[in-house]
Amino acid sequence: MPRPKLDHAVPVNAHDAAIDVLREHSLTTLVQRELERQIVSGELEAGSKLNEAEIAGELRVSRGPVREAFRALDQSGLVRTEKNRGVFVRQVSLEEAYEIYEVRAALDGLIGRLAAERIQPAQLARLREIVKRMHAASRALDADAYFPLNIEFHKVLGEAAGNQALLQNYQRVVNELNLYRREVIARSAESIPASTKDHEAIVNAVAKGDTALAGQLLFEHVINGRERLHRVLHAPQVPPAKAAR
Repeated sequence: MPRPKLDHAVPVNAHDAAIDVLREHSLTTLVQRELERQIVSGELEAGSKLNEAEIAGELRVSRGPVREAFRALDQSGLVRTEKNRGVFVRQVSLEEAYEIYEVRAALDGLIGRLAAERIQPAQLARLREIVKRMHAASRALDADAYFPLNIEFHKVLGEAAGNQALLQNYQRVVNELNLYRREVIARSAESIPASTKDHEAIVNAVAKGDTALAGQLLFEHVINGRERLHRVLHAPQVPPAKAAR
């Protein structure tokens, strides 16, 4: 049986170029996800400078995908690009954070109302599973385990709202607050049980289709988070104990 002929209207070099573009795009996505993980986890600290060549070497990719990942991270609010200086992990002032919390509370309220109308069974099951894992982290007061669960919970809920424009704007706001959210959880682990109960109540309201309650609970949850931030950052610091002589 004769082999099918290639379409000579598309030269081989053009085909290879298309494959290269696809490969480059895939690498950019992988680089972006890894840098997001490192920023959200705190491995890359707020204010730190990102070196394109070093990151390319560490991840064993060319500098092109790293450069494109930087652009995407800038748009998502995780890094900032300064002309003639380079790329830095985004650092938000405390005053900015307070204002961003207000914006996030409004967006979360809308997400709660829409999710109560539009959530799919698989998304609801996923939220319940996250809350179950939150309870386990809560019993252990394990801030390191709780923080990624908190991020995942709000991501799934945002997706359940079924509005991509809302989700994109919300994700940028959340990214800008990650530094402070992580610090609040780490420095006030005793608040994890109360936060877990908040999340459980939100899921129950969404499951019942109670749009007003879901929106209200999410709005209050975020505002309470801002109050916890204020208490944590303004709490008197205990001086280190002096060594016994």
